[in-house]
Amino acid sequence: MTNKRVVVAITGASGAIYAKRLLFELSRAGIEIHLVVSPLGQRLLHDELGLERIDPAALCEKEDHGVTIHGHRDVGAAIASGSFIHDGMIVCPCSNNTLASIANGVSGNLVTRAANVCLKERRRLILAHREMPLGLTEIRNMQQATEAGAIIAPTNPGFYMIPQSIDELVGFVVGRLLDLIGVEHDINVRWTDSPANFRSE
Repeated sequence: MTNKRVVVAITGASGAIYAKRLLFELSRAGIEIHLVVSPLGQRLLHDELGLERIDPAALCEKEDHGVTIHGHRDVGAAIASGSFIHDGMIVCPCSNNTLASIANGVSGNLVTRAANVCLKERRRLILAHREMPLGLTEIRNMQQATEAGAIIAPTNPGFYMIPQSIDELVGFVVGRLLDLIGVEHDINVRWTDSPANFRSE
């Protein structure tokens, strides 16, 4: 077991499958998880995963999941305070609206409040943005969030591992998110400069 503690937020951009795999891997690694889901994130879980409610056991695929759920409007929750020590926060998936709020320091709900606390406390904040294409507003918001200390991590899978399934594509993205938060995993995401990776001209 580990003493790591990670905050996870789910917002209303398509990509519930990423959030589910992320929570599964964090739970499997013994991470203490603090979860907050926006109203549109909850709709996302319903529309894409068929969940009628926020169900940590279903998301993590285990009963002893180690997940604490915080209400979206509860800006007095522990994760809204800089005195709550944790190892970082991942917003997955991160919608354009959530990105804009974080980039501009708006803390109208627990997702954005917890994210802005990460920035002021200089803790790792990873925004797993999924929407595309990008307009100038989103690009500027990404720049502003990056300048404030966030890491923009678009949910773009790599193909150099020659994936054979959707699960492998999802795993690649989640593995990279775990790398960014410093959580060890056994997902195959590592590039090597083996001659097998190159074709002759």
